[in-house]
Amino acid sequence: MSLRDAAETAITQCLALEETESCCIVTDDKREPIGEALYDVASEVTDDATIVRFPPGASHGAEPPAPVSAAMAASDVFLAPTTKSLSHTRARGKANEAGARGATLPGITEEVFTTGLQADYETIARHCEDVLEQVADADEIRVTSPQGTDITFEPGDREWLDDTGIVHEAGGFSNLPAGEVFVSPETADGTYVVDGTMMPHGLLEEGQTLEFDVEDGQVTRISDDEIRGSVEDAAEEVGDAAYNLAELGIGTNVAVTELVGSVLLDEKAGGTVHIAIGDDAGIGGDTEAPIHFDGILREPTVYADGEEIDLPQP
Repeated sequence: MSLRDAAETAITQCLALEETESCCIVTDDKREPIGEALYDVASEVTDDATIVRFPPGASHGAEPPAPVSAAMAASDVFLAPTTKSLSHTRARGKANEAGARGATLPGITEEVFTTGLQADYETIARHCEDVLEQVADADEIRVTSPQGTDITFEPGDREWLDDTGIVHEAGGFSNLPAGEVFVSPETADGTYVVDGTMMPHGLLEEGQTLEFDVEDGQVTRISDDEIRGSVEDAAEEVGDAAYNLAELGIGTNVAVTELVGSVLLDEKAGGTVHIAIGDDAGIGGDTEAPIHFDGILREPTVYADGEEIDLPQP
């Protein structure tokens, strides 16, 4: 699949851009080829297509410049292939609140773009529906793994959401590549052990693990010096919000057969779980922070109120 092929899938299948709609492509200096491919396809569909570019953000979840935020909110459709994630920013949230539908492609590479958009998104949507049916009404979700994970989440009144890649309704939002069911839990307790992908390390080496302890929804211990340092830096700005246990996600994209080191793609892999630290205001929580660090678990077992759920497998 070429960049143009992948862009056509995103513009026509995932976002269903129409000729009467406006489309804004948001990109940065390091992702310009992907942004240009999306713009080229969008401009063939509508005469009201624009592309805005800015320097890469300082961290995932950092707000883009105000003119970028304004352009997103003023469009009918937006796509954001960027180095640092805009998924959990106020800019993205305000654009959706204004009625724009869109997709972010955080940390996207040309390889991930062309590989991840070969998926059958109707199949992904069915897997999302199946997982939602198993977890949506549970009071307690427990995740274990052979690497030492044993953590319990209480969603409380917060809603489980899905990311199917099909964004056809006003105000809708997805990541691309897509495929997950997720929640921002009200609280969590236990330990989780990342053995897949986590920034800034990318894909972990065989046998390498990162450990996190969680008490009352706050991360209390981080085994890795670099990640701990990044969270501490964020805490200087926002205090304890930086240590918030932000997300539990379940991958549903069975087309992802192996982890490649991209959080964007790897967190969607069928049969995996990802857990995140930091901001959750964009996914149903109430904590604002300048970071959102996802860590991926390769071999999880997930229980909903004590019953093991069936995870989609590649």
